[in-house]
Amino acid sequence: MKVEHYKQGEELHVKLCGELDEHSGAYVRLSLDSLIDDGEIDKMYIDMSELDFMDSTGIGVLIGRYKRLKAKGVPIFLQSPTPAVDRVLGISGIYDIMIKAGQA
Repeated sequence: MKVEHYKQGEELHVKLCGELDEHSGAYVRLSLDSLIDDGEIDKMYIDMSELDFMDSTGIGVLIGRYKRLKAKGVPIFLQSPTPAVDRVLGISGIYDIMIKAGQA
């Protein structure tokens, strides 16, 4: 699992590459928390175009980051999920609390 990132102004852009499951969940959670705590952000974008697989652990990671950022008034935008990941996100109901970029 690889977590790439960059900041553009006060926007945090993160790209998840690989598989987000029980084996990589803790690493992704710690990586995202570190990025969130590292500075002021007003939006977070998560690019999922190279995320091959995600299970319920991944949903938990996303919901945890959502709760942390919601407390600060920072929205999360999910970008370009692969078809398999999009299906998991849709079934989980996560699009009810996070915005699928391009559909806002």
